[in-house]
Amino acid sequence: MQVIIQTLQKLQALIQLGRFEELETEGLEIKPVPASGGDWLERHKSINAFLNTRGGILILGIREEGTGTGRRYVFQGWKDHAEPNFKEIPNLFTDRKGTIQHLSDCFPPMQLIPFMDGKIAVIYVDELAADRRFVFLKGNAYKRILTGDHRISPADIDAQEEFKEEAVHARELQPVVGMTSEDLDLSKLNQFIYHLNQPVEVETLKPDLASALAFLQRRSFLRDGQVSVLGALVCGKHPGDRLGFRSHVHGYVDAPHQIAQDKQDFVDNVIPLMESSLGYLLRNIQVGISPEHGGTSQPEYPETLLRETVNNALAHRDYSINKQITISIKPGNHIAIKNPGTFRRRLIIEAADDAIPLRRLLPEAKPRNPKLADVLRVYRKWEGKGIGMATLVNLCLENRIDLPYYRMFTEEVCLYVCAGKLLDDKMERLFQSYDRFIEDRLMGNPLTEEQKRVLAYLIKSEWANENVSYTILLTPDNNHYAALRLLEKAELIRKHPLSTAIYPVYVADRQLMTKTYLPALRQLFGPGFDTLDLLSKQSLEVVYRFNHYSKIRLVSAKQASFSLFYELDRSLSGIKQFDTFYRKVRNAFNRLEAGGYLLKPAGAKGYEIRTDFLSRNLI
Repeated sequence: MQVIIQTLQKLQALIQLGRFEELETEGLEIKPVPASGGDWLERHKSINAFLNTRGGILILGIREEGTGTGRRYVFQGWKDHAEPNFKEIPNLFTDRKGTIQHLSDCFPPMQLIPFMDGKIAVIYVDELAADRRFVFLKGNAYKRILTGDHRISPADIDAQEEFKEEAVHARELQPVVGMTSEDLDLSKLNQFIYHLNQPVEVETLKPDLASALAFLQRRSFLRDGQVSVLGALVCGKHPGDRLGFRSHVHGYVDAPHQIAQDKQDFVDNVIPLMESSLGYLLRNIQVGISPEHGGTSQPEYPETLLRETVNNALAHRDYSINKQITISIKPGNHIAIKNPGTFRRRLIIEAADDAIPLRRLLPEAKPRNPKLADVLRVYRKWEGKGIGMATLVNLCLENRIDLPYYRMFTEEVCLYVCAGKLLDDKMERLFQSYDRFIEDRLMGNPLTEEQKRVLAYLIKSEWANENVSYTILLTPDNNHYAALRLLEKAELIRKHPLSTAIYPVYVADRQLMTKTYLPALRQLFGPGFDTLDLLSKQSLEVVYRFNHYSKIRLVSAKQASFSLFYELDRSLSGIKQFDTFYRKVRNAFNRLEAGGYLLKPAGAKGYEIRTDFLSRNLI
């Protein structure tokens, strides 16, 4: 309601000044009252789009006039003759087959609000639950994009119809054996109704469970006289006794000196379970100090990410499996959330035996448990739009976390949210060693920061896929389309052979993914090369790469030490360990130079591979 009050105050000021300012949003439409029934069609399109997207508000009684600098708002006012047109709105929409859908529950009472010297009408439109979408208007379904109403594509409609068929058998709607309405907590139910009534009252609080039966049936908390898993999750008494491990979250801290909160089990209804789990994460992750804003605390992971990750775990888990959600925290490394269930098969792009192993996941907005998602939306605990995966990818590409990935088990999926940065020292060193090669492909230009991050995402995804981990597909549909397009044009990335037009799968250029230069080095140095120790071979590989692909070409022992240090996953070992490692590499360089494998040109600070080794050592 506060949003409406603020909007109307702004509108009144603009009308009095004869000015215009864009106030419409994805969820707000401002229009005059149509003069006749036929003119209502455009309003109906907007309402249809609100239903199919994220809900919205339609203000009727104000029109726009003029163009350019003369554009302005004009108060027209509500017209009583339009009331029958409003009353028919809930019955205007159909399913795909043309069957009328009675949607009165999606339309809270219209408000007539005094405004200037008249009234305006405010029509509230709730978004449809995921298992009720899409609805159609005269054969077309619309969705809201920014301030416009756009037709939904046949492909999206087909996918949604398939989802609705799955949703009929949703696990959260299965009955809890022996649990009746008497096993529900009236205060918890009324708490849900209180949140449902924000910002406009749509349901009365219940004085007792008997008066709540119709509401419980309508919300699927009760089915055929038995409480559903959904009902028990939201407002059941003693959920642990009734739901078993389906109402459990178990937390662990994998740290040698952590004692106070090393392990904790939470058993509760779904909303307090979310809040307790988030609190556990916030208490146990590392917190540093940021030099910005006077030394503010800086958590290891953004709180928004932790909140969405926990909420999505409880929203999407498979409630037919009697297992708990497990949260494992490894400070400074990762958070692992193991969730009962698996991904829908069509969301997995997999080619494990391909020359370039592929294990990618399609982000999807459709919830596994649509009725539960609708409840969580009431509590502002679930947003839709596939936000969980989208947030993971966006924060990763903003360099606020390292690459997130999933591991698959028989009845569980484990998400690893990794601390650190996507564009870390390891990737910076790798790009430095290939900078000449990269700039040649980019017509003399270096990688931009955005291009570095996108390329790092694809390279790390491929590394993770090789290690039987699944990563979220990066596609042109996100905000990094320009970077993907330019990298592909420069042939620094390309589409995987199994890529499709709908779901392009990008992989990095094969030169950047080269794991070893041992064959080339054996050819240069002959059989004696295999007698070298491992560190000497690794040092020669770094020198070879810099010689052939880097602008500096000649590489020092220290530069090679940094590259190897991060490539060998020693980045968390500390400066003392690096100094020890550097001395070993320095000694290896000295031996290789003495043995004729490396050459340091006169006056240079770095080394190059001796290409005349065999001719100099022929007997």
